[in-house]
Amino acid sequence: MAKRALILVEGHPRLGLQYVQAAKRLGLQPITLSADPAQYGYLSAENVKAIVVDTDGLESLSRECTRLSSSYDIAGVTGFSRADESACVTAAKLCRYLNLPGPNPTSMERCCDKFVQRQLLALAGVPVPTYRLASNAADVERSAAEMTLPVILKPAAGSGSCGVRLCRTLDELAEHTAYLLGNKTLWRSSPRILLEEFAQGPYYEADIMGDEVVSIGTAELWPPPHFIFREVTYPASLNDKEYKCIADVSLACLRALGLGWGPTNIELRWTTRGPVVIEVNPRMPGTPFPELVQLAYGVDLVYEHIKVVIGDKPDLRRRHSNTAIARILVPDHDGILDWIDGTRAAAIPGVAEVKFYVQPGMPVTRKGNYRDYIGHVIAASPSCAQSKAIVQQAVDSTELLITPFPTLGEV
Repeated sequence: MAKRALILVEGHPRLGLQYVQAAKRLGLQPITLSADPAQYGYLSAENVKAIVVDTDGLESLSRECTRLSSSYDIAGVTGFSRADESACVTAAKLCRYLNLPGPNPTSMERCCDKFVQRQLLALAGVPVPTYRLASNAADVERSAAEMTLPVILKPAAGSGSCGVRLCRTLDELAEHTAYLLGNKTLWRSSPRILLEEFAQGPYYEADIMGDEVVSIGTAELWPPPHFIFREVTYPASLNDKEYKCIADVSLACLRALGLGWGPTNIELRWTTRGPVVIEVNPRMPGTPFPELVQLAYGVDLVYEHIKVVIGDKPDLRRRHSNTAIARILVPDHDGILDWIDGTRAAAIPGVAEVKFYVQPGMPVTRKGNYRDYIGHVIAASPSCAQSKAIVQQAVDSTELLITPFPTLGEV
């Protein structure tokens, strides 16, 4: 009998290992299709079959899957988010081609276009920030004149806060517009810039599998102009009415966008008019969100997602109730990482994980997005106050030394 295989379109530097290990626990052979498998170190460490293929095109992927089907029983296909989230959309199209369970590719594609997403949500009466679309500097200036500063300027497609900035003045607006228009890596075709009202209030994330809200967390961000996570807490401290309000708005997003298969991650701000949807991501949230959900409730989102991918029913029952908190490690200056050690932090009772994304000798250059993260510390306990104390103690016990880059004129 042919071995059942799970096809992974591209990989993920932080979530990829979890998918590979969960697939193996389910008795599946993970196979990664990637334009550059060498960038995912866990593939060789886990002895995962990896095949070099052009993952931008459905034709090359379908051809490779047809070839693999002669040796494997392909049970399911899923893809990871890249900077433009195209791999998730391509994986959905591949599922259709192979007649396998998967999300609606058209809904995925529309959702990944943040302007189209805004239009569909607003049309359905879902509260969203005021927004405008621009394709050049004149459009940005004209649109900003119709709105009240400050505004958020960002690409109409992408993830990880890449290119996202709060602009408080016309000078900042012009500066960031020039940066976006000049950064060709942000655009697959012509530039499309989204201007948004700065929705202010507590930040929440709703994690959904299928059409069921699994959990709602909250996060503190570093001060603008960038939108970088500092601390994430699960569950969010909400009363029943507040929880229902966020859940109802989140489920309304699914209906408006034609989603409701597999994982969806929804970002919201609680403003003076209640929950306002900042973004709907038709995919699994990145680290440390799945880890926190598992520690808080005992629900392994990655494991359950793979079950959905292969046509099985997920088990989303909560097995316990803890408070899990992650502190995201972000450097306060650029330079060369000389030393990083979490041995003492990991030994503290209640610390669930100390993980670094960088190694000594690596350059650390802040970019104002998810690439600024150099690691995280996670703690879990029965109470929020206790978890906060543990995570702070762990952060204080983490050793870190970054030597600043030489300034101009230094030898």
